[in-house]
Formats: sequence, C-alpha cells, structure tokens
Amino acid sequence: MKRLFTLIVFVTLCLSAFAQKGGTVRGNVLDGDTGEPIAFGTVSLEGTTLGTNTDLDGFFSLSDVTPGEYNLVVTYVGYATFSRPIVVTKGIKYENVQLTTEGVELETVTVSASKEQSKNTVQISKVIVTPKQIQSLPSVSGEADIAQYLTVLPGVINTGDQGGQLYIRGGSPIQNKILLDGMTIYNPFHSIGFFSVFETETIRNVEVLTGGFNAEYGGRLSAIVDISTREGNKKRFGGVASANPFMAKLLLEGPLKKLGDDGGSISYMLTGKTSFIDQTSKTLYSYAENAIDTTGGLPYTFRDFYGKLSFSAANGSRTDLFGFNFNDGVDYGGIANIGWLATGGGAITKLIPPNSNLIIGARVVGSNYQIELNEADGNPRKSEITDVSGQIDFTYFGNNSRIKYGLNFNAISTQFGFKNFLGNLIEQNNNNSEIAAFVNTQFKFGNLVIEPGVRVTGYVAQTTQGAFEPRLGAKLNISDNLRFKFAGGWYSQNLVDARNERDIVNLFAGFLSGPEERLNKPDGVTEADDRLQHAVHAIGGLEIDLGTKTVVNIEPYYKGFTQLIGLNRNKIEASDPNFITETGTAAGIDLSVRHTTDRFYGYLGYSLGKVDRFDGNQTYPTNFDRRHNVNFLASYVLGEKRNWELGARYNYGSGFPFTRTQGFFSLYRFEEGLSTELETENAELGVEYEQELNQGRLPDYLRVDFSVKHTIEFSKNTSLEITAAVTNALNRENIFYFNRITYQRVNQLPTLPSLAMTFRF
Repeated sequence: MKRLFTLIVFVTLCLSAFAQKGGTVRGNVLDGDTGEPIAFGTVSLEGTTLGTNTDLDGFFSLSDVTPGEYNLVVTYVGYATFSRPIVVTKGIKYENVQLTTEGVELETVTVSASKEQSKNTVQISKVIVTPKQIQSLPSVSGEADIAQYLTVLPGVINTGDQGGQLYIRGGSPIQNKILLDGMTIYNPFHSIGFFSVFETETIRNVEVLTGGFNAEYGGRLSAIVDISTREGNKKRFGGVASANPFMAKLLLEGPLKKLGDDGGSISYMLTGKTSFIDQTSKTLYSYAENAIDTTGGLPYTFRDFYGKLSFSAANGSRTDLFGFNFNDGVDYGGIANIGWLATGGGAITKLIPPNSNLIIGARVVGSNYQIELNEADGNPRKSEITDVSGQIDFTYFGNNSRIKYGLNFNAISTQFGFKNFLGNLIEQNNNNSEIAAFVNTQFKFGNLVIEPGVRVTGYVAQTTQGAFEPRLGAKLNISDNLRFKFAGGWYSQNLVDARNERDIVNLFAGFLSGPEERLNKPDGVTEADDRLQHAVHAIGGLEIDLGTKTVVNIEPYYKGFTQLIGLNRNKIEASDPNFITETGTAAGIDLSVRHTTDRFYGYLGYSLGKVDRFDGNQTYPTNFDRRHNVNFLASYVLGEKRNWELGARYNYGSGFPFTRTQGFFSLYRFEEGLSTELETENAELGVEYEQELNQGRLPDYLRVDFSVKHTIEFSKNTSLEITAAVTNALNRENIFYFNRITYQRVNQLPTLPSLAMTFRF
C-alpha cells in the first residue's frame, strides 16, 4: 500500500507540472500515397521555438501555444515540405497532414529526423529498426526477415543457423519480451533460425531495448523487442507475392473506406507464408543433409498467417483488430523432433478526445502457445501457456514535457510436463495473474533530458508477491554533435524457462510460472526472500555525430541478476525441490558506427561481453558467453534509376563455452528393479562431465553473406524484384553440436545460394 501511495503522489506531482495557459496544436502526419503514418517527422510553428517530432503513429502535439496566427511547417526526408496557415485559440486545434513526394530530390533535404529524435529523447540501449534497414541486409534465400537483422545489433548474440535463439546483453531468451502490437509472442523464431513469425512487409517499426528500458515495460529481466505493424493501404488495393527456395508468401491490402482529406478511413491487411525447404532442399541443397545428420532434405516446416483491420477517425483516433496463427515443425532424424503452434488476436484503441489534452490508449489481447519435444531418450517435454492481457494508459503532452501512466493486467495459465534422466516427473499446472501500474515522464530543461518512471507490480497466485521498480533515464546534449546518456532501474519477472542448457539441440521453448513452493537461495539452505526473479541495470552511453552522415554510439553496461530461477533437472528424490536459484552478472561494452548517404548504408557493430552465473558452488560462464562479436553490414544502390542494390554482411563471434567430457561409464536403467541381471543387461554409455561447468570453448564462428537485387518497374506501383543471394559464401564449417557418444561433429548450414522473386502491385 505504501508503494502504491508513493506512485499516486508521483503522478499528482507530475500532472501539476502540466498546467497550460495557451492553446494546443495537434494532428497526424501521413504519407499522401498510402495513408501510412510518418514517424519522427519534424513539426514546427514558423517563427517560434515551438517544435516536436511525430511518434510511431504519426501523431504530434504542441502545447502552451500563445493564441494567434501561425504557419504550421512539417518536414521529413524524401517528402515535399508542408506549410499551412493556422489560427490557434485557447482550445485544441487538430490538423491532418498528408505529405507528398512529388518533385523532391533527396539530396536537397537537410533535415535529419533521427538526429532531432536523439536530441530530444534519452534513447539509451534503444535501437530503432525500419523495414528499409531490414531489407538492406543480405538475407538467406533472398527473403528479408527481422530474425536475421536482430543478430547484427550490438549486444545481441545468436546461437546459430538452426534453432538459433537470441541472447541480449547477458539475458537468456526467457528474459527477453517480444511484443507484436503490444501482445507477447512466446516463440517468435522458427526452428531454422533465419526466419521469424513476423512478415517484414507488415512491419512499421521495431524498437530493440537491450537494457534500462522504462516503466511502461515489465515482466522481463533483460530486454524488450517491440514490433509495431502498419495499417493496410488506405488509398488503393495492392499487395506483394514472392517465392524463393525456402518459402513463398502473399500479402493483400487495401481500403474498405478510402482515406479522405479529413483523415477517416477503414483498411485491411492479410498475409501468409509457407515453407517448402523440406522439399526443395532434396534437389537444391542435397549436399547439406550431412550437415544436420538427417536424410530427405532439410527437415524444417513452418506456416504463418496474420490479418489486421484498421479503423481511423477524422480526429486521429484509431482502432485495430488483428489475429494470427503461427506453427513450426522440425525432425532431426534420430536426435529430436519438435512442433509448436501459436494462435491469438486482440484489439488496440487510441482515443483522442477533441477537447482534452489527454490521449487514451487501450488494448485487450489473448494468445495460446503449445509445444512438444520428443528426443531419443524417450522422455517427451510438453508445455502450454495461455495469456490474456489488457492495458489502459493515459498520455499528457506539455511544452518540453510528457507524462504517460496506466494499468496493465495479465492472466496466465501454464501447463508443463518433463521427465529427467532418472525418470522423475517434474510438472506444473498453474494459473496466476500480474497487475501493474506504471508512470513514465519526460522533461527537458535546456540541454538536459530526464525520463524518471516507476512501476509497481503485484504477482497473484496462491500467494501474493509484489515488486517496486523505479527507473531513470537521462541525456545531456553537450553540443549539437555530442551527447551523454544514462539509464538504470530495477526489474522483476515471474515466468521461468523450461530449457536445458545442456541439451544437444536446444529447440524447446517451454514456459512455467514461478514456483509456489518454498524456494532457497543458491546455498540450498537459506530461504529466499520471495519467489520472483530480479535484476538491476546500469548503463552509460556516448553519442557522437561525425558530420551529418555518420553516427557513433558507445554504451558500457552492467546487469546484476540477483535472483534467477530454473528447473532442478538433477532432482533425485520425489521430496527434492522442483526449482533451484542462481545469481549472475553481465557486463560489457557495445560500439556501433552508422554511415548513411543517398546511396550507401554502412553499419559496424562490436560487442565485448562477459556473462556468468553462480549456483551456490561455483561461478561459471553461461553457454552463450560470447566474449567478442563483430558485425559489418553494407548496402549500395547504383544505376541511374537506382534499380540495382548490392549487399554484404560479415559476422565473427568467438567460441561459446561448453562443459568438457571427463569420461564414460556404463549406465544401467534397472528397469526390472533389484531382479535386473547385470550379466545379461545391455548397459548404455553414459557421459561423465567435468565438475567445473563450461570451462571449454567451441571454435570461433564466421559467416559471410552477399546479395544482388535488381528492380524492374512496370508502373508507379508495380514492380518486380529479383534477388540473388549467397549465405555462408566462404562455406565455413561452423559447429552446430558435437555428439559425445559417437564422437561426431555436426556443423551449421553450408553455402546456400538462392534466387528470389518478389512482385509488388
């Protein structure tokens, strides 16, 4: 109650700072051809110091405007400057702005929206990824995908081409929250690690928060990947159809009510993709079969569907309805087979009252995720999670300030079953709820931007637990080209991972609720203070603009995992606990350099990191502790018509840790109990692991990819893209796993050339 009272006082004090004497000018900035919102556009009142940037929805708000006559000016790279005279009163004036590209030469545009955004927000440990950036990456099969682009970012580690998982600045996959329009996606990546469930053509924006994220986000210890999809085309029917050796996809979109001058519209978008690599690889990539120890082609299948219906009102209010169905399957002959299915949908609303500075957001979403893994040991693993959540939030815009506060509710049901190597069953069928209140604020005082916030979360199951999580971000603009920044906070999480870090093929993405039973600290004796997982973040940063085309970003970081919870896979007696605890740290420094010109995009990222865990007996590096990771990406557009694009990507990573083999022994199962005759029993070969965990290191990882894209334009809205790509062009033998029993090494995928065709209409 004391913490909730503190939150209420904090909100009251913040709102008192928003008392306004003048009028308000707000509106939406849209693409005049498609009706798509334009994010990070620059909006100003000519002849004044009042200005702002549009948000992801193209929305802007200028507060405390002295009543009078002004000229509203909107600029964005690649569009003609918009200018319109307006009259401001003490009330609220709404403006619908539609930008055009007619007669614009990109070279003459000098306004940098991204630079303005970085000067006015903290943006520490935050990377904004656009569809254009995703498509610039040389991609497997010639198909651009966010799963491939995320692995380029500093601090993001990927474990491989097959069943690859993302580890972000020392956090395991369970500690990363992946959001699709505000809905948690519990398994966003297909078993062949090149592809996600997200369709690039539907993405409007991706925000990757690798640490220090604000109070709006909760329930995870390490990172957030927030993916926003766009609306369907509001002015005309169109779509995309593509095919390549790995899969085919189709997207259809268009208006049910065309966008008018007032801004009102109804539009739809439908998309689906299906793989057929398991069939085409029998002919095209038959040489790759030995790489994964199977026959009959690459054994991956997946199928994804997504649909969205969008309603936009004349005053900028909007409602979106969406639904999805994602599924995946893989069969590693003799090793493992796995399948999962995710379904869900929801509604998102943004209300803009005509006579209030208050902006109201709301969403209600629900999903179900099921997965089953069968391995050679004959002990299947099953997991299912059902999630229903809702949120309502309120945003006030002031002059050089903003406050957003809200309530969030999650009802989660988990079912899990697993037998360990001794045959002991670990299972859980649980229902619990999470209720959270949050406040985010942003204030600008001259060259200083501060973003304090707080989140209060209650976890409700058979017992009630709570977490008070203050957050803070700050940025100091030393000059127009130099900025210092900082972020930190406390974080909590209830969800527990069902993966086993010693699995040969780590594809099983199962989930459990936090334990309801007594939980001990890593020493195994002292009772833990609560049954939640906790972490603290501290991150610094430096942004340097080298001219107008090059940006350097340096960020040292520290994450302290003060309590982590995992399955007790060494459970021997039925009375032994199902869960164990650990602590850990992650520390490092990330460096990125971006260089952008009219035709060239270059990116260099380097990460130096160290991640360890303490289990009560020893401190050991995690199996994803990659000390050095380097990524280089370059794309160049050439030709008078800009219809050719060359791309290259280089990735080097130092070797992952592993626990070395100490010896072998005869493993008897004693299936007939004491009457088992050892003289005639055929014992299995058991592995004795070294006592010190993860003291060995696998070989380094290296991959080089190339692509060439040619675009043939038939009309303004109709074109054909032909993309030739080569993945792992050097045919580097990167290790996938090593079979300790047969002493056989299995590698990642070899060189994979491909040709893709994409038709846009």
